[in-house]
Amino acid sequence: MERFIAFDVETPNSRNDRMSAIGLAVIENGRIRATYNTIINPETYFDYFNIGLTGITPELASQAPTFDEVWKDIGSVMENSILIAHNAPFDMSVLAKCLRAYRIDTDRFFNYACTVRMARKLYPSLPNHRLDTLCSYLGIPLDHHRADSDSIACAKLAIEFANNGLVISDNIRTYDLVMCKTLPGEGRRVR
Repeated sequence: MERFIAFDVETPNSRNDRMSAIGLAVIENGRIRATYNTIINPETYFDYFNIGLTGITPELASQAPTFDEVWKDIGSVMENSILIAHNAPFDMSVLAKCLRAYRIDTDRFFNYACTVRMARKLYPSLPNHRLDTLCSYLGIPLDHHRADSDSIACAKLAIEFANNGLVISDNIRTYDLVMCKTLPGEGRRVR
């Protein structure tokens, strides 16, 4: 298994163009080797729905670093790894919008894999492929909508999938940060 970064973002409102939290879990050789988690000051408004979902309030976020400050800590790790997320196009689009909003210069293309797509291949008979459903089915602990817990659960799913014969690198897609979309086809390795 290559090196992957499982990540999850939480957002402050329905615009989904800023982060209020991010969690990372570094996967190397089939094991979680490191984790990172932080609340982020999104420098924007919060919807009541998002506060209820994530537990992150404007008061809590006001004491947190902004995205550009967080990117200084995690950017090089994320840029040089294959990213994994559950419902990855959502997380990738939030990442792209944050990078754009803060005018952060980075690679245009990021390689990623989506645990929803992989789960559909491995467990087609499940009623759905939501993170909480898969974690319950596979006995993976989850404190849902907490970026640290969600990223670790996503990493554990990827490891479980690989242990059951799914080749993660065969499920890699490429996300165009400028166009905010996945490029057509699987297995593209653009850098």
